[in-house]
Amino acid sequence: MKLLVFGASGATGIQVVQQALELGNTVTAFVRDPAKIEIKNAKLNILQGDVMDAASVRAAFDGHDAVLCCLGTSPRKVGTVRSDGTANILRAMEQTGTSRIIVQTTLGFGDSVKALDQTPWIFKHIIVPFLLKKTFADHERQEEIVHRSPLDWTIVRPGGLTNGERTGKYRHGFAYDDNTIKSSISRADVADFMLKQLTSKEYSKKTVGLSY
Repeated sequence: MKLLVFGASGATGIQVVQQALELGNTVTAFVRDPAKIEIKNAKLNILQGDVMDAASVRAAFDGHDAVLCCLGTSPRKVGTVRSDGTANILRAMEQTGTSRIIVQTTLGFGDSVKALDQTPWIFKHIIVPFLLKKTFADHERQEEIVHRSPLDWTIVRPGGLTNGERTGKYRHGFAYDDNTIKSSISRADVADFMLKQLTSKEYSKKTVGLSY
């Protein structure tokens, strides 16, 4: 497939790019700073652009089969990169006829708030309501925008992200109040799951939790 990855220079995005290439796909990595992509591969095209610039996003669409969105910023930064950036991506997809998109958000807000019960006390009661409040708000708005889209979307909500190895062994589609789920998952396994959704209709137009 010919894939377009947004947020490609982030920790999860890099995993998506690397694994997509390993599977033989052609990948366009859309990034603000191309220097952050150190992967060398004949099937990798690094495209500089700003996801907050609608024209820049529109120019990236050139016959791609599907889109993977891993947008994010530091919790210290205030902004709407996830929501407004995703809105620009969806608009460009509608204009160009690209229909499939996999969007990464997170567990812990909206109808998945019960998943926080499996996290440490300090995370649920201090980090989320204070340090991650604006991040979660942006994710929530991002999901609302995706839900309104007529495109073929899947929203993936992973638990806390780690730099662990890809295991291929994780849980998805669980009830958010399931007290047997773990509070974290590796970025490598998130990328593995996201890429598998490109050839699956199981979660088409659905939001799915992902954890161990």
